[in-house]
Amino acid sequence: MRKVIEGYKSFPGEHCGSVAMRGLLHHYCGLELPEAAVFGLGAGAASVYLSGPALQPGATLFGRTMNMEQDLARHLDVDYREERVPDDDEAWRIARDEILADRPTMLSGDILYLDYREYKVHFPGHRFVLLGFDDEAGKAFIADRIRPEPEICSLGALRTSRNPPEGLSTQNLWGRFHGTSVGRELVDAARMAIASCAQAMLAAADEDADAISQPGAQPSPEMRVVTGIRGVRAFAEDIPGWQHRDDRNALASFNASCLEKFGNGGGNFRRLYSGFLSWARSLDAQLVPETAPALSTEAADAWTGTSNELFAASKDGDDPGPWNRAREHAMRAADIEERLFGLLADTAA
Repeated sequence: MRKVIEGYKSFPGEHCGSVAMRGLLHHYCGLELPEAAVFGLGAGAASVYLSGPALQPGATLFGRTMNMEQDLARHLDVDYREERVPDDDEAWRIARDEILADRPTMLSGDILYLDYREYKVHFPGHRFVLLGFDDEAGKAFIADRIRPEPEICSLGALRTSRNPPEGLSTQNLWGRFHGTSVGRELVDAARMAIASCAQAMLAAADEDADAISQPGAQPSPEMRVVTGIRGVRAFAEDIPGWQHRDDRNALASFNASCLEKFGNGGGNFRRLYSGFLSWARSLDAQLVPETAPALSTEAADAWTGTSNELFAASKDGDDPGPWNRAREHAMRAADIEERLFGLLADTAA
């Protein structure tokens, strides 16, 4: 059997999660939002620093929340829900039935196994939208962030991606819109999202577990987790010590790409967030201090500097200079973001 949903508009963009939700919100709710607005309305900007022996490589910092998509729906008051399905056969049956019912469906998986993606690296939280399948050809049709046209993926590769045999897994995570109404005005949704993002970035140590409480993100007991501004500082302090580790090249190379290239719009998602802050000011100038968008861009530049130095360290790990300069850039990012989110918190109060 072959079934492909027609008429779905896919918007190419910078980040997989905001691109997928932008298309789904347009399809189900009739919302026409720029990608930066989607990301910001989901309070997506974050810092989650993970380190421990279970990780490959052994430490990394993610610049967005694990639950941006669900928080976006909550802020907009849209009935969108996600769940895991541990059984692979049942997970495909559910996704297939959604397509048969003409419902484009949010999926999550490890980008390494998606055979249409040219860049091969483990990244377990990649988001994309299932648009169809062809049983006889063994193919799935997917809306992803690179091109407006559907991508073609083998059903076997899709199955492996959604619940891979090694590393972290989102365990066939999928999402469905159970309604099409938007219950909250954009100004009010933006206000909620800004307050939520600022609170998380300025959070105390006992709130770290909340940042990784989403499906597929449960850490092992020996994993260290530090979030928000404290996470940025912990990441920065650890960087010089990476020079003396056996996996230093992998640490430097992966984190350099994670901060700048892995579908984050550059600058560890802070350029996207700057765009959101400017968009929110266009809705209501009282929502966002005038200096905030520029501060977010300044933080993005510091993250780009961190990435550039880590990339240099991956090429010449014996030279302590790039490691130390990467630390300095990351500490500068922490200082800027402490000012930025402090301003946003004060405005939201």
